[in-house]
Amino acid sequence: MAEAIKMPKMSDTMTEGVLAKWHKKVGDKVKPGDVIAEIETDKATMDFESFQEGVLLYIGVEEGKAVPVDALIAVVGNEGEDYKAIVEGTQTAAAPEEAKVEEKVVEAAQPEVKVAAVDTSSIPAMVIRMPALSDTMTEGVINKWNFKVGDKIKSDDSLADVETDKATMEVVGYEEGTLLYLSVNEGEAVPVNGIIAIVGKEGTDITPLLNADKGAPAAAAKAEEKAVSVASSDAVATPVKETAGSTADDSRVKASPLARKLAEDKGINLNDVKGSAEGGRIIKKDIEDFKPAAKEASAPAAAAAPVEKAAAPAIPQFTGEEKYTEKPVSQMRKVIAKRLAESLFTAPHFYLTMSIDMDQAMQARVKINEYAPTKVSFNDLVLKACAVALKQHPVINSSWLGDKIRYNEHVNIGVAVAVEDGLLVPVIRFADGKSLTHISAEVKDFAGKAKAKKLVPADWEGSTFTISNLGMFGIDEFTAIINPPDACILAVGGISQVPVVKNGQVVPGNVMKVTLSCDHRVVDGASGAAFLQTLKALLEEPVRLLA
Repeated sequence: MAEAIKMPKMSDTMTEGVLAKWHKKVGDKVKPGDVIAEIETDKATMDFESFQEGVLLYIGVEEGKAVPVDALIAVVGNEGEDYKAIVEGTQTAAAPEEAKVEEKVVEAAQPEVKVAAVDTSSIPAMVIRMPALSDTMTEGVINKWNFKVGDKIKSDDSLADVETDKATMEVVGYEEGTLLYLSVNEGEAVPVNGIIAIVGKEGTDITPLLNADKGAPAAAAKAEEKAVSVASSDAVATPVKETAGSTADDSRVKASPLARKLAEDKGINLNDVKGSAEGGRIIKKDIEDFKPAAKEASAPAAAAAPVEKAAAPAIPQFTGEEKYTEKPVSQMRKVIAKRLAESLFTAPHFYLTMSIDMDQAMQARVKINEYAPTKVSFNDLVLKACAVALKQHPVINSSWLGDKIRYNEHVNIGVAVAVEDGLLVPVIRFADGKSLTHISAEVKDFAGKAKAKKLVPADWEGSTFTISNLGMFGIDEFTAIINPPDACILAVGGISQVPVVKNGQVVPGNVMKVTLSCDHRVVDGASGAAFLQTLKALLEEPVRLLA
């Protein structure tokens, strides 16, 4: 009997999956355990194994297409068996009458957006799309193309290096043939699931594939472009921003969309720019390198200057040039901005600061490093102390989930690491059960990978608490923004030598200040203070960390 195969839920956050590659075709025999497809989830690309035995009768999803969890993707049954009832039944369930009525209303309201369906099944070429390489990624920047149009590629070749919000990673096409099309230039962004390349038989007409992908959005974009053109023709009454060079119309100058946008933002007329691409086309690099000719304004300025009195002191003249450098916002910086803005303006933060006497911790560290195979840092001591304290104060080790609070029984501590483009937070998992030297080795390994952009999504996901340490930069104290979904983050300052009172006498002491940022939806002031008291006791008597 024919059985439906549906899109599986392969992670706890997955809502849809992209059919990255089919390993079987209609008519092939399959048995339980056979890998029939590769499915790209919100976390990774995974093999999908069949649980049925029979013949693959129907494939309902093209490679590169996304479908929701539980949607029909294939049918397996006996050879020659009628499977249409399964397909029709699934489609009916997925499209209730209300949705059909709504669709008709939308079509009636926007007839100009309709695009005829294009049958691409017989075209000997496959579309390669921008994969979601992390859970927060919305677009990727093509850092470098490893092939050019016309090159022969194999299924395991790395097509491009893609810069995400976390790191720069390789994208594998999983297709074999001739590279027929590249969608953007190096340095330009492509949204997740957008076309980045097309691979297939040499000489294939790929226009239908591109038209099928554009669909309604393309028609809408054309309408918008037309409206912009009409608006531009009526711009006579609009004040024109003065530029450093020519004011002639530059609409017919050959330039990439990104270069044109950058030129507009910087007030540069494209007639003044020399293009470096093929045929004199202006690209992003040409705009970034463009230096306008200096204005000769000294004569008019001298003519307009008032006559000075003979007794007035002469003011020396100094001529300077106003200049600046602009860089496109990296994927990493975009996500840092988005996530931390959401955190600060969504989670009500409050802050608790405490001073900790580090005299005994400094002595203990010297003794530990005499025997430890890996040198232990003060940050490692703080991390271990936090892990022990979190087990005693589970409310600090929790997460706000909207309609419920999750109290994590495991302790996964994120360690903020500064990299060239921003910040990464690799996670030390089950930190409460690891020794100081184990933690030290793991932190050093992560720091090296972060700076070399070798971290993978599994390295930075799943934290329950975060530590940000700026003590090594000479910072005495600071406040940090909570890293969602954690309820707290600890900001660690440097160790300062200051006068302290011990046994009624003022003596030199070594003090470190820490500030706990708390999400008030989860943590109250008393709970945060209790955690800091435990942390202080552990660091002031570090022998307790070895118990």
